[in-house]
Amino acid sequence: MQIGAQLYTLRTYLQTEEDIRISLKKVADMGYKIVQVSGMGKIDPHLLRDICDGLGLKIVLTHNPAERILWDTDNLIKEHEILGCEYIGLGGMPEKYRSDFWIGQFGKDFLTPAKKIADAGKHFMYHNHDFEFERQPNGRLLIEMLLEQLPPELMGITLDTYWVQAGGADVCQWLEILKDRIPCVHFKDMAVKNRVQLMAAVGEGNLNFPGIIKKLNDLGTAKYALVEQDVCPRDPFDCLRVSRENLLRYGCTD
Repeated sequence: MQIGAQLYTLRTYLQTEEDIRISLKKVADMGYKIVQVSGMGKIDPHLLRDICDGLGLKIVLTHNPAERILWDTDNLIKEHEILGCEYIGLGGMPEKYRSDFWIGQFGKDFLTPAKKIADAGKHFMYHNHDFEFERQPNGRLLIEMLLEQLPPELMGITLDTYWVQAGGADVCQWLEILKDRIPCVHFKDMAVKNRVQLMAAVGEGNLNFPGIIKKLNDLGTAKYALVEQDVCPRDPFDCLRVSRENLLRYGCTD
């Protein structure tokens, strides 16, 4: 399991070509070799691939709008071929599917693009938040119903440690449940200040990352641990640096 950087953490600094070059150089200089592309400004995929190749960075996962996955699947696949990226991710469930009444439509809508993505040798990935762990009127968790929509070979889960915790669920339990779907995991810590939950650099919050890492190593199905911090109380580059250093201390490799 390799440590990577979820570039959404740096989205403010990734909106122009010049900023992308500067920011990716900083990420590479920290020692990262793996990145996820998310929240980045418009850039030609050939150019982005050239920049990353020149810095020794491999793009392994992206987040994309639902509309592109649903209606522009072929072009999206071509872009990922250029990027050399295997995993095509949905960053969040569109609001209309977030109920026991409509969750079944998610599987119907995303079945065809997920099959196209799989036929191209790539994999559709779904990223969770906390609402998937809300119990629905039928007594079931939304995530339980989501997993019934598409099989593991058509939909992986980019499990986000912070959002599982925020949903009141147990991270290690859900890693076990999702063991056949988690090639990519988001490592995001949770701190508390004045009774308010805060996102924190890995190792600066309260999540049991040594235990999480041990569980992932025991399962042996995760390829990439991608550090993410949506909201940073200080320089986000420093948050990525500290997270990587702490993960190395916990026994992760890069």
